[in-house]
Amino acid sequence: MAALLRQFSVSHLTVSMRKLCVTSFATIASDVQSETIASKGEQPSWKSPKLSAPPEYRFIFPEFLPKVDPKMRNSLREKLERKDMLNRRKVMEIPEFYVGSILAVTASDRFSVGKINRFVGICIHRGGEGLRATFRLRNVIDHQGVEIMYDMYNPTMQKIEVLRLEKRLDDELFYLRDAPQEYSTFPFDMEPELRASDFEVPINPLKVKLNPMPWYDRWERKNLKGVEDIQVSPRRLMKAQKLATPWMKYDLMKEYRSLIPEEEQQEIFNEVHLHQFEMKAAMKKEKKLNVKRTITKSITTPTYPKN
Repeated sequence: MAALLRQFSVSHLTVSMRKLCVTSFATIASDVQSETIASKGEQPSWKSPKLSAPPEYRFIFPEFLPKVDPKMRNSLREKLERKDMLNRRKVMEIPEFYVGSILAVTASDRFSVGKINRFVGICIHRGGEGLRATFRLRNVIDHQGVEIMYDMYNPTMQKIEVLRLEKRLDDELFYLRDAPQEYSTFPFDMEPELRASDFEVPINPLKVKLNPMPWYDRWERKNLKGVEDIQVSPRRLMKAQKLATPWMKYDLMKEYRSLIPEEEQQEIFNEVHLHQFEMKAAMKKEKKLNVKRTITKSITTPTYPKN
């Protein structure tokens, strides 16, 4: 009986020691993880902020939305592309801009003087998805219209600067090709306009008057809002009215098939919003460190009297 009691007490002690060791190791591991996260300036996962992207992100970052066609979708590729896009935004700041904004783009060009080219123009189109996102700038140089299409995430891009942030009445401004040159002329030494922190992007109500025909496209069929009354022959006007489909705006199924589901959009933009939050926190931290370095340098640097 005494031997059985002794064996039971030894086994019970062994189990208790094992539980104590497991608990101790778990506590030590959690403490080490918390200290590591705190030393890196990060927040623990259980305290990470639950950020929700604002609804206007759909218009600020349209390139993050994938293709609508399900045959062209690949979840792994889209996730890897988003990661590459966010990493690229850590290297170069891509500001908020829309069709109608005036931009200055600096890019590497091996054929230009100094291997750098800077172009100023109005954004007339923005398209593409993911790493294939593009935007097109237009300006008039020596009485000749010049357009350059840039890949937004091209490694040769060095700087994108917004000189005037505004929107236009239409999603595309290709009709500026058939408009007077004064609507597409901008000086290369144009200074950026100052904007307040709570600046609301305005919509420019300017309406363009087109040149006489021939035109680049049949603009009377486009239902344009930023163009004055288009003067065409009665035959062309009748054909445009015949081909018009005003009932398509009531087709809910077509609208549903042309959009990404709202839940998926929210998931994508939450990831972008978290990246924006981390970038702002890193910039604030870097700014504080720069101020601290400046103050320390001014204190430690000796000043000598002038002779």
